[in-house]
Amino acid sequence: MFEKTILDFHGLEVKVTDHATEGILDILNHAVQGSEGGLRFSLQNIAPRIAAYKDQIRFVSLYKKNRITGTVGACFRTSGQGALRCPSTYIRYLAFQSTYQSDINWRRREKAVIKPESDDTFKKKTLEIFSKPHMLGLPEVFENNKHIMYAFIESMNERSKNLVTRAGYEYIRSFLTVAFSRFSPKPDPRVVKLAASEKAKMNDLLKEYYRNYSFFTPEYAFHDDRYYVLKEGDEIIAGVCTIPSSYKVYDIPGIWGWVMMKVLPGTPYFRRLFRPGEFKYLVFDAIYCRKGRETDLADLFESACAAESFHTGLTWLDDRSELFDKLRTEVKMGALNRMLNAKPGLVYTKFINFSEEEKDHFYDAPAYISGFDFS
Repeated sequence: MFEKTILDFHGLEVKVTDHATEGILDILNHAVQGSEGGLRFSLQNIAPRIAAYKDQIRFVSLYKKNRITGTVGACFRTSGQGALRCPSTYIRYLAFQSTYQSDINWRRREKAVIKPESDDTFKKKTLEIFSKPHMLGLPEVFENNKHIMYAFIESMNERSKNLVTRAGYEYIRSFLTVAFSRFSPKPDPRVVKLAASEKAKMNDLLKEYYRNYSFFTPEYAFHDDRYYVLKEGDEIIAGVCTIPSSYKVYDIPGIWGWVMMKVLPGTPYFRRLFRPGEFKYLVFDAIYCRKGRETDLADLFESACAAESFHTGLTWLDDRSELFDKLRTEVKMGALNRMLNAKPGLVYTKFINFSEEEKDHFYDAPAYISGFDFS
């Protein structure tokens, strides 16, 4: 494990660590995600998810007088195939101490520490870190190599959009949340857990299925051995990774948000699907389906929910991808999806050492939105 200071500026320090310190975990466990007027929630299973990244995660943290005030995570992987294959770093876990949450308090704190004319210099130096992955101490990441840094941002979160734009990130794609639900999920005899002997075969099927997607990696597809497949004989028709997760939900925008927060928790059946105090759900990740058999995904999802004792599943899909279109038009996803009115998420990307022609591939290709990174 290591910790190093990469910026020391008038009493403020920026440090990089390859692990989540006690201070980092404390900030993350108390952080409320989302933006005013949008979905606001807190993650409930942070420590085990961080552990699953193993040595592929770094934290960039802001300290004032040796006391941590904010942090953000950077998760490294090699993603994509063909022209879309590239070392990449996904940015997540952005959080600040409550006294630093508002722009007003942030500006006051900065001015109390550094001179106004130095303000832009400090911000510029800090933002540069998120354009220079070689500063993070990642293995085999060098300054002159091609690299992609990317983040998923809620469309209503103006503060985060402004932040990544100032760091030189470009908006390239958008995605939507898709929900699956059943009041009483039933198992399907065709659905079984993927056998260890079939992981290599499933890995090949996934790579072929997502060959034209940016940011795809099968690295977490079989996380915790909860990959389910729908089979006919020895043939795999469809598959999905299931990751038990939970949110504490504080607010959902719109009239349906009010219904979900105030009405559903009090009804006998709908409370199985959604409870804001502890919204338990399965993340559906690494979804696979043989072309033309998309309607079978409903049976696969329902059987996976039954096996894991859940009523709800969530996934995130590029809204111009074929899979999103098939789930929206051909698959019976259930009551929760009909009520869900989620705002689109945005994919922002920093291209490092890319030509304009090389960038175009990423604008044109659907983005793979990793459910593991949302769990």
